[in-house]
Amino acid sequence: MKISQLLTENCVSVKLQVSQKAEAIDSLINLLSDSVSADLLEQIRIAVKERESIMSTGVGKGLAIPHAKVSGLEKNLAAFAILENAVEYESIDHQPVKMIFLMVGPTTQNSEHIKLLSRISRLMNNELFREKLIACDSEASLVQAFTDEENQYFPH
Repeated sequence: MKISQLLTENCVSVKLQVSQKAEAIDSLINLLSDSVSADLLEQIRIAVKERESIMSTGVGKGLAIPHAKVSGLEKNLAAFAILENAVEYESIDHQPVKMIFLMVGPTTQNSEHIKLLSRISRLMNNELFREKLIACDSEASLVQAFTDEENQYFPH
């Protein structure tokens, strides 16, 4: 499965306006509201916050990848946002976060979940790609940037 298959214009945001980490995470989870029931959305919220309380998912270079596995979820879901203003995120490099990629998946698909997280990390490690994302001015251009980048590195 490709990351770009998980991202639609409904689950990405170009200039998300938040002022703190918790608000950012909640906003990304809310982007999934078209894909799941209200009850499942709340389970996702709890699971992501529990995972975040164990260790920050601020991976450095202005990026955070909050993630969790959720029972009752039938497929992997993702949301991505570029923040209007970077927020403090307790990142490993002690730098604020400007981009957040949320990934949630079913508890039954552990290997697929890990593969997707690895792919996100590989894509987002490319500085030119991160710059391309920050330059996007619409949700459609953001989704297209992920599709183009992923097709370049993972053609199948």
